[in-house]
This record gives sequence, structure tokens and C-alpha cells, in this order.
Amino acid sequence: MTNPPPPAPEFAFDFALAVVLSSDTPLLMLDENLLILAASKSFCRAFQINPADVNGRPMAELGSGEWDVPQLDSLLMATASGFANVAAYEMRLQRPDRPLSNLVINAHRVDHPDPGIVRLLLSIADVTAARANEKQKDDLIREKAILLQELQHRVANSLQIIASVLMQSARKVQSEEGRLHLFNAHNRVMSVAALQRQLATSSVEDVALRAYLTDLCRSIGASMIHDRDLISLKVEVDDSVVKADISISLGLVVTELVINTLKHAFAGQRPGRIAVNYRSRGATWMLSVADDGVGMPGSLENAKAGLGTSIVRALAAQLEAEIVVADGRPGTRVSLTYTPEVARNPVAGTSSIVPV
Repeated sequence: MTNPPPPAPEFAFDFALAVVLSSDTPLLMLDENLLILAASKSFCRAFQINPADVNGRPMAELGSGEWDVPQLDSLLMATASGFANVAAYEMRLQRPDRPLSNLVINAHRVDHPDPGIVRLLLSIADVTAARANEKQKDDLIREKAILLQELQHRVANSLQIIASVLMQSARKVQSEEGRLHLFNAHNRVMSVAALQRQLATSSVEDVALRAYLTDLCRSIGASMIHDRDLISLKVEVDDSVVKADISISLGLVVTELVINTLKHAFAGQRPGRIAVNYRSRGATWMLSVADDGVGMPGSLENAKAGLGTSIVRALAAQLEAEIVVADGRPGTRVSLTYTPEVARNPVAGTSSIVPV
């Protein structure tokens, strides 16, 4: 039994033409002069064009002339000449008494049985609704960013007011212990206010840590270091950029550790240095605060954790980082290290004490 002969090339092309006419996707078939040879029913329906008025007309004359786009014509002529295809060309279509439409057009040259005959196939997609949704999303993101920055400004201002009230109260309190507690609360509030100010001036999504931690430590030093000839605060940070929520936690950790160092490491006008360091490689990062002060107490394992220590431990758990407190000989070095392995460990965020 012999196989039937393949269909004639003309029959195959006529079949392709029929597919164009019945396509659910708006399609046009043009010749080398950009005259319309066929238009799908979906095209005529989508753009309110009478099918009887389509065939044999230049594409530029469709409707009320809204398809007369010189740039599109040039691209289609280049496609007809075989130089290029039209890929995702976006244009705006303004029809009389109708809303503006955003269209995406793709066009390529179709193989024809006769090499001397040129045929172009155009697909037209209306992306008006998609573009409107994208714009609405972008507007909401911008609005959220503005509201977030306004909130950060308001929080920072409120913290400044609270710090002022605490300072006024400290000056009126007769008890030395009560005055010390109020001064400590004032310093902590001022440091958090500095952190908030830095966030308010940073990108909502990403924060460059070098400038952020440098400015934060500068603000802490201005409020707590009274003699810069005695105590220096140095910051060394690489080019790491992190999300805003991560930067908040890191800033709070630095704030608590630096405050704790200034309170306990340099008693009796002891001179010294504090170094804040941050380094990252891939997903792994390490934050450390080191000093050359009086060092750790002899029975650190049994020492009672203060408020600052509790805050740092809670933040380390939130960051899924491991805390290491080391004897610097002299001084103390506290570091937080994040690695993917530690993050997957359920005991991440616990602290350990090791000599250096």
C-alpha cells in the first residue's frame, strides 16, 4: 500500500491562512506592501473593525487611521525584507471615543511555497489591564515607602521627646541610683532614635551597612562618649547591602553592645578603644564588637544577664546567628556569626564562651 502524496504547497498555505482567520488570538497577515491579506475574527472583534473592510487595505488605513504608526511601518518593512523580526513592540492605540489601549505586537516573515512572495504574520496582544495593574502596584509600593519613611521620622521624633523627658527627670531625682537608671534609659533611647534616623534616610528595601553603622556609632558616641581623647569608637564594614529588617536587628545589636561596653569596660576614666566590625562572604556574615577594656568577670558563666544581654540574645535568635563571647586579653570581643548551617540548627542563637 502506497502512502498518499503530500498536499500541494498551495493547499498547505491556504490551510495556514484558514487557521489565521479562525484564530482566537488577534492576527493579521500582510504582504510585502503591508496590505492586509487576512484578519482573524478575533482581531476585528477586539478593535471594532468591520471584516468586510479589511482585506486589501493598508494596515495604516484601518479604523480612523489610529494604526498609522510610522515606526511600526518601518519595523514591518524591515521584517518583510528579511532583516529582522518585530519582537514585543509596544505601542499605544488611541481610538475615537475609546480609552487608550496598550498593545504588544510581534511579527515575523512566513515561509511561502513561492520564494518570491512575501507574507508577514502579526499577533496583537492587548496588555492594557496588565499595565494598569502594574502601575497600581507600583503606586502602592511608592505610597507604602512614603508612609514608612514618615512613620520612621515620627518614631525618631517621639524617641527624642522621650529622651528629653528622661533627662529632665534624671536632673530632678535625688537618689543616685535612680539618676543612674534614668541616664542609662536616656542613652538607650537616644541610640535607638539615632538608629531610626538612619533608617528614615535609607532605602526602604536595601540598606548599605557601612554608612548605616558608621552614622549609628557616630550618634552613639556623640551622646555617650564625653572625652574622645580617652575613648575611641572605630567602625570597619565591607560593602554589604542587606534588607531593611535585617539592618534594624543589626543596628540594635550594635547599639546594645556598644552601650554595654561604654558602661562597663572603661571604669575610672580608663582609656580604651572600641571596634565594630562587619564582614560577609556569600550568605555567611559576622558582626563583632571588641574593646580593650577591663575584660570579662572571672565567673562569667554564672554572671547574671542584664537587659542589654537579653536584648542581644533575642536579636541573635531572630537573625539565626550564633553568639560568641571571647576574652580579648585585654578586653572582650562579642561576635554574631550567621551561616546557613547554623540557621538550620535549632539551637542557633545560643552563646558560647571561648578564649582567643
